[in-house]
Amino acid sequence: MLVKTRGIVLSFLKYRETSIIARVYTEQLGLQSYVVNGVRKSKPPGRIALFQPLTLLELVAYTSARGGLTRLAEFRCAEPFQTLPYDVAKSSVVLFLSEVLGRALHEEEADAPLFAFLHDHLLAFDRAAAGSENFALRFLLELATYLGFGTDSGAELTDQVAMAGHAPTCRTGPTGPAVLHLREFAGYFDDLLHGQGPSTIPNGRVRRELLNVLLRYYQLHVEQLGEIKSLDILSQVLAE
Repeated sequence: MLVKTRGIVLSFLKYRETSIIARVYTEQLGLQSYVVNGVRKSKPPGRIALFQPLTLLELVAYTSARGGLTRLAEFRCAEPFQTLPYDVAKSSVVLFLSEVLGRALHEEEADAPLFAFLHDHLLAFDRAAAGSENFALRFLLELATYLGFGTDSGAELTDQVAMAGHAPTCRTGPTGPAVLHLREFAGYFDDLLHGQGPSTIPNGRVRRELLNVLLRYYQLHVEQLGEIKSLDILSQVLAE
């Protein structure tokens, strides 16, 4: 059976000589893996660009009652990005978020609110001319709610990380320096969660530390998350 759906590309692997296996989060079917034939051929050029991280697609996909790999009958770009592929800072954020999403999303069932959140936030990020330096932090905080472990309190977030022994310094006791260091960040997280005005985060160094704490929070709740390799690339961009 064929299903028409929108999709968001998470990643792809090379498959045979000219094909790929693409992991796509779809509006109608949840997370799916598709064999896409011939997109690595030199002619027609450019088709592989449609499967770069977080590209928004319109698909006609084969489905199977047994699950597993299926194929795409048709695919095209749904809404071309204007800045994400060309802006180094934004493309680094996209690479990072696609890796997190690839580890955190596992449901092979439709979740319309989650898809709408991903779709709308990616378009807003693409169209933002300025003031998006905290996008990755805000995005992950909101995404946690859709994944079932969101919080309304910066203190709750940092306390969970500290008590689990994930503080980013050597001591993690209930009153040690690591915990006190983490609690300094609670206000920044509250600002990201509830603030309506400009962020109070002073610089890229603090932004990078907040991102590390937030990833540790994710690791508590997403068993398969592991280490996010693209964090190093994003950290270099945040430091600039």
